[in-house]
Amino acid sequence: MSVIFPAQNTLCEVFGSSSPFAKPRSKTHSLIRDHPSKSPIFSAWSAIDNVKDKAGGLTNEAAREFEKASSIAQQKAGAIELYSAKYFAACTVGGILACGTTHTAVTPLDLVKCRRQVDPNLYKGNFEAWRTIGRAEGMRGIFTGWGPTFAGYCVQGGFKYGGYEYFKHFYAQLVGEENAEKYKTSLYLTASASAEFFADIGLCPFEAVKVRMQTTIPPTFTGTFQGISSITAKEGTAGLYKGLYPLWGRQIPYTMMKFASFENIVAAIYNYLPGQKSDYGKGAQTAVAFTAGYLAGILCAIVSHPADVMVSKLNAERAPGESFGGAMSRIYSKIGFSGLWNGLPVRIVMIGTLTGLQWLIYDSFKLFMGLPTTGGGGEAKRGSH
Repeated sequence: MSVIFPAQNTLCEVFGSSSPFAKPRSKTHSLIRDHPSKSPIFSAWSAIDNVKDKAGGLTNEAAREFEKASSIAQQKAGAIELYSAKYFAACTVGGILACGTTHTAVTPLDLVKCRRQVDPNLYKGNFEAWRTIGRAEGMRGIFTGWGPTFAGYCVQGGFKYGGYEYFKHFYAQLVGEENAEKYKTSLYLTASASAEFFADIGLCPFEAVKVRMQTTIPPTFTGTFQGISSITAKEGTAGLYKGLYPLWGRQIPYTMMKFASFENIVAAIYNYLPGQKSDYGKGAQTAVAFTAGYLAGILCAIVSHPADVMVSKLNAERAPGESFGGAMSRIYSKIGFSGLWNGLPVRIVMIGTLTGLQWLIYDSFKLFMGLPTTGGGGEAKRGSH
């Protein structure tokens, strides 16, 4: 009987589609089976999904490790009350990490910028400069000045960020909560200027060594402390601070723009986004910090660039005993107004990236220690109920 009558599977295949009770057949499987040439497409999709899954797993694992390390650090540090001595100390450490690491990382860019400010015809572009330096001095030559850069900006970063948090709280208490909120941009400007004033006193000796190392070929000094000893032996302690006034002229406007614009951009971003700052997780908050920091950095670079050029020129060309005003007049008569803008495109890229990364690191460290990120507040938006 089995020879005369067709098998049940055959009947289902032939008449199954016309039966109202039959389930539709999966076409995907038949496509793969009947058209082997299409298999790689699905395999590629599968491979991409696997990569995504692995990346997601690594991200989740990294987040878990971060939370674990954060929990341990917070237990060891104990509770940190806002605006306590421990809070300002944590902000100081965050500033050291943010500024020391980022400025050191962009030393190759800074090296080319300083040399082109002193001699615009030395290199045609960054890549040509790095190739030339690399062939002559190797990778070590490309990172000329990293030692005083790291030391100086660790000192400066600690005073800058820790000092900003301190002065912002101090001035807010001085004028009262209502006035602090009403004139908050003025508060940001005043607090950041006060912090940078002291930060530059710590930075200036290292900046003097760095600029001389970077603007002389071959470098005048072999190391940070050898440079400090050499300058003080020839020029006294004053030699380390002969660039202080133009450094203030560069860094104070830079920092005022950096902090005031950052705070306002962060507030604008959260005001644009739905909900409040507290509705967003750590990843989103640090992304906001980086975005606002990068935009603030572009403004910083433009505002402070003429003074940055003058700092490089003064440290490289000011004669012993020459007055500050006399040296500036002599240098300006030589380079003119346009010379004050040498190297601006490079500095915009450098400072934008630098500032974005600094705020990312700083706010990440604050989250790591269980503290709120900078700016944005938690207040309800205007017009919301």
